[in-house]
Amino acid sequence: MKPLITAAAIAVALAGNAMAADRTLTISVYGFAQDAYKKALYDPFEEICGCKLVIETGNSVERMAKIEANAADPVIDMAVISSHDALSLARKGLLAPLDVSKLSSYDKLYPAAQDPIGNHMAVGYTFYASSIVYRKDLVTIESWADLLSDKVAGRVALPNITGTQGPLTLMMLNKATGGDPHDFSGVISLIARHAEDIVTFYSRSSELAQLMNQEEVIAAPVGRFAWSRFKSSPLPFAWADPVEGQAGGMNVMIMTKGNGNEDLAYQLMDYWLSTEVQTRIAEALIDSPANMEVKVSPEVAENLTYGAELINSLNILDPAEIIDKREAWVEQWNAEVIR
Repeated sequence: MKPLITAAAIAVALAGNAMAADRTLTISVYGFAQDAYKKALYDPFEEICGCKLVIETGNSVERMAKIEANAADPVIDMAVISSHDALSLARKGLLAPLDVSKLSSYDKLYPAAQDPIGNHMAVGYTFYASSIVYRKDLVTIESWADLLSDKVAGRVALPNITGTQGPLTLMMLNKATGGDPHDFSGVISLIARHAEDIVTFYSRSSELAQLMNQEEVIAAPVGRFAWSRFKSSPLPFAWADPVEGQAGGMNVMIMTKGNGNEDLAYQLMDYWLSTEVQTRIAEALIDSPANMEVKVSPEVAENLTYGAELINSLNILDPAEIIDKREAWVEQWNAEVIR
């Protein structure tokens, strides 16, 4: 005899399905490669968690402002952002400290990614190197100081001070010219003296790629994540290996304070940091892995910031120094460089 299915049992089952469908996690992310992220990360996670991801994008200023404006009743559960922007939010009391025991891949992360801003307020999920892209048929770049040399004068671009690459370029030019590592005022003045030799101070890598493909610019600092724009060009671009080394940065995951969705946020973080997912994202050339166990082919690695030797050699600017000194840098930059 078949068992009777009561109305109450049906109601409980339907309620359970509805609860699963209603589970949503709202995350704030960078706008690039969202179709690739959907395939490599978002769709597989939704299948595993039985939940819905709500993806919000925008520039860093807009995304940080939204987190701050809704501090009392968070509308963002989790975000990925630069390490110095994460520190800025943490100093305002907007972030929840992470219980790293809930991240099964935590010990697999490079040490620099495990507690990048202190007090476990964030965890790194990707590194990026920054160096100089140049036309190898027209010029040779051996040092960051070459950016201010006569051989590229009138055909060089530098990043704007307010962009991600701005402080990194200051750090490396300062190092190449023998400046005080804790004082960038000298190198800002040096850039000002060469301002007429600089085609533009770019804000977006897409803008720079257009200028270089139009052959108006033959050398410029750029993040490795944008290298594919140049590598795929028919023009002979090269990635420099300057004597001072490459600059580096890290993007991190954060959780907003009091969002009420912490368990689901931890589940996504744990999934994102897993060897499986970090490998899939790396092989799709979306992001470089922070998980030390990720193994990729030499062809894939060439497009990424990959491997302990490279990551441990990066010149990484302290996030606290960026926050504490950025206002003074911008003030001097506007007074001397942007005239």
